[in-house]
Amino acid sequence: MATGWAGDGAVQEQIDATVNDGIRRARERLPQGPALTHCAECGAQIPEARRQAIPGVRQCVPCQESSDQEAEQFSGYNRRGSKDSQLR
Repeated sequence: MATGWAGDGAVQEQIDATVNDGIRRARERLPQGPALTHCAECGAQIPEARRQAIPGVRQCVPCQESSDQEAEQFSGYNRRGSKDSQLR
């Protein structure tokens, strides 16, 4: 039965769910499979140190930075609201 009041810990549960969603999305974006020796976007060689540091890497640093910037622009809206709106 809805009472109009949030239960004890409801705000923290909402914050935890938002964090868990963020972690899940970040894990989904991690590269899978063997690392490439050359960038999938531009064909530049991917340094051995990068391939060892990031298993499954598929892009050189400049292409990865460009891809990350595009992803930020189209990240969508946080359906659970911001932390500020939860604490007011």
